[in-house]
Amino acid sequence: MSVKYIAIEGVPFVGKTELAKLLGERLAARLILEDAEENPFLPLFYEEPAHYAFQTQAFFMLNRYRQQQNLHQRDLFESTIVTNYLFARSAIYAHTILGDDELMLYERMAENLQQSVPRPDLVIYLQNSFENIRDRVDRSAAVYERLMTEDYLRRLVDAYTHFFFHYSETPLLMVNVSEVDFVNRAEDLDALLKQVLSPPAGTRYYRPMHLNV
Repeated sequence: MSVKYIAIEGVPFVGKTELAKLLGERLAARLILEDAEENPFLPLFYEEPAHYAFQTQAFFMLNRYRQQQNLHQRDLFESTIVTNYLFARSAIYAHTILGDDELMLYERMAENLQQSVPRPDLVIYLQNSFENIRDRVDRSAAVYERLMTEDYLRRLVDAYTHFFFHYSETPLLMVNVSEVDFVNRAEDLDALLKQVLSPPAGTRYYRPMHLNV
């Protein structure tokens, strides 16, 4: 199987962008990154979640759709594409933070857009312990992101777990990153790259070799 389009997913601060950049470099790939700071509603959402949830997620979804449409322009012989998100991320967040009426409207919008979004050849889902993720938020987040409550983060973790437990649209590589370091340990990245270049037909749970001893 030829892997030409790889999407990396996971909860905030699990390491999606870092891994996307590393794989992009190793595979000489075209890198397409979502920059959350482009969303003008995001800081407002963390201050008043109930008031700005719909605007925040609608902006993200439309921006992701615009980027995904650019993928249709790729040449058939172009190098691999790596992104730090799956378009379905919009649905995961929407079901976590929107009320019933807003969710109904959001799903109608998403249904129309989803039809013309290309599917990845491989999705890499990164998992980590809640404690590690909370620690990364505290150390690395922007000031407004530190307003993220523990309850909100736990609900996101649960939503991602539920979504990918039932996910079957594309080949899926599930990677627990709690004891690996793709940035500072070349052997961890090398081992993952082998998995990427021989992707599963369905879902594969990947455990790095050094954790099996």
